[in-house]
Amino acid sequence: MALIELRDVTKSYRRDQNEIVVLSGVTITIDQGDFMALMGPSGSGKSTLLNLLAGIDRPSRGAIIVAGTEISNLSERALASWRARHIGFIFQLYNLIPVLTAYENVELPLLLTNLTKKQRRDHVMTALGIVGLTDREKHYPRQLSGGQEQRVAIARAIVTDPTLLLADEPTGDLDAKSASEILTLLQRLNGDYKKTIVMVTHDPHAAERASHVLHLEKGSFVETVVNA
Repeated sequence: MALIELRDVTKSYRRDQNEIVVLSGVTITIDQGDFMALMGPSGSGKSTLLNLLAGIDRPSRGAIIVAGTEISNLSERALASWRARHIGFIFQLYNLIPVLTAYENVELPLLLTNLTKKQRRDHVMTALGIVGLTDREKHYPRQLSGGQEQRVAIARAIVTDPTLLLADEPTGDLDAKSASEILTLLQRLNGDYKKTIVMVTHDPHAAERASHVLHLEKGSFVETVVNA
């Protein structure tokens, strides 16, 4: 069942008198429960595509439908509300708040909900349990390794039980061992928890963990590889 549809999506920017086309007529379908890697050289449009799926950016032309909602038509306010309910974002540089503990960082997205303090605690401890860090709830980011910081960031991304997880170079700042652990965690979120994941990566070893790989070149898809 299709969770995401992009129909003839083009994204361009104006720079001085020039129009720069980042994505050109992209049409793809991503099924519910898929784990897709996006690969391609710098400037091929990978991060732009991720931002469009997150509702952070809007297409210049075309339609983006996620979980039955055409997000390209929503107002800014409706889009912010939709994003809070449906999107979990994992960044390369973690984006944790240094003055907050691991627990408080993970709790942040829940402060926008109507959950009680106890319900928020249940959600946070469940998310920290999934990433294997319940014993680090009181630690600050500076007291954690890079791999642990990224796991806290993943717990924050999944704490609202989002429809879609978007990961932008999630292993780009990690050593090989930590990167492998993060990729195993993403595979488990996909396999055991049925999370739909779209991951941008430069790393072929990371892309091998996905169920299939889309290659972008100059704003267009050039091939799809299905991983065994």
